[in-house]
Amino acid sequence: MHVNLHPELEQDEDAQRAAALTSACVHCGFCLETCPTYLDNRDERDSPRGRIYLIKQLLETGEAGSATRTHLDRCLTCRSCETTCPSGMQYGELLDIGRDMLEQTAPRSPGATALRALLRFAFTRQWLLQPSLRLAQALRPLMPRALRTRVPPRQAAGPLPQRQHTRSMLMLAGCVQQAATPRTNAAAQRVLDKLGIRLFAAPAAGCCGALNYHLAAHAAGLDDMRRNIDAWWPHIEQGVEAIVSSASGCGAMLADYARLLAHDPAYAHKAARVSALSRDLAEVLWAEDLSALGTPKGDNAIAVHTPCTLQHALQKPALLEDLMHRAGFTLTGTCDSHLCCGSAGTYSLLQPDAAARLAQRKLTALMIDSPQLIATANIGCQLHLQSHSNIPVKHWIELFDTH
Repeated sequence: MHVNLHPELEQDEDAQRAAALTSACVHCGFCLETCPTYLDNRDERDSPRGRIYLIKQLLETGEAGSATRTHLDRCLTCRSCETTCPSGMQYGELLDIGRDMLEQTAPRSPGATALRALLRFAFTRQWLLQPSLRLAQALRPLMPRALRTRVPPRQAAGPLPQRQHTRSMLMLAGCVQQAATPRTNAAAQRVLDKLGIRLFAAPAAGCCGALNYHLAAHAAGLDDMRRNIDAWWPHIEQGVEAIVSSASGCGAMLADYARLLAHDPAYAHKAARVSALSRDLAEVLWAEDLSALGTPKGDNAIAVHTPCTLQHALQKPALLEDLMHRAGFTLTGTCDSHLCCGSAGTYSLLQPDAAARLAQRKLTALMIDSPQLIATANIGCQLHLQSHSNIPVKHWIELFDTH
């Protein structure tokens, strides 16, 4: 797909990059039937191909309106289309550029701008998020059901390991996960402790940058990344084996640090090192001898939900299911595993109706063999699915944790 850049954009590096990315699209339409939003409403403007055309129009005319913004906003950035595309289209990168350009050419209403700023501020700051969540949890019994299901019950993390080990790995504690499901990271620390690995967090590290960056606040997202690199670098120099994320959404962003900071002379080398060291928690366990963990307790039939970020961004679609098979868990069949559950960061808050439909579709696919439990690898998916599910939805590492 050839792009004739608008004269005012010919010297714009982002526009040039977007034009180059757009040229990979060959109009084949294979992406349509693997796009959750297209399947939801059958409007091609809500498909990858349709959105590519809208971005192409922006690049060629230098203008865009509210309709373009609507259809770009409806994208989950699940990147299922990238897995499907026969020509290697890097759609996620193109969408990030298109959304950023759109913020400049077609500004949002003050109310919409304020809402997004509030989400970016509140969810990336533990000092605000944690007490706010605690208050919501205290009021949870008084809430109407529709609101109550969105507030996760308070969780106890459990005891943390105290043993010292020669092997050590850094842990990205995360934002929402750290506040909403503290048991996840604690379970990861306990499990790795049994495998002879010390897993620890750097106190100065914070949000991975995904929330800001994917809401078109690119400068803030890049600052998040630089802060994390600064917090981790002394430990990297001391020889930590990996930087581990138990949330695949955060892990996908860590893997992208190298690309996103490639043009920053002060951070390019360090960002590349961080990306090279980044590991999803399932990757870490896959590489270890699991005999020290014993056999799984209980005989619950488990449906495995592999998040889009693990499937399409990190390109490890079978990792979680293979790991749980190897560990001896009883897994049930599922279908349409490539389709997004509708969580997608802040998507379930900004596009609640579409997100709810996608969650129900995903749960139908997960429930075909009547599991007693759903295991997932991303905090957003966990909370979103649980708000619509009648059976427990847990992070998979909890099932390995037998403290």
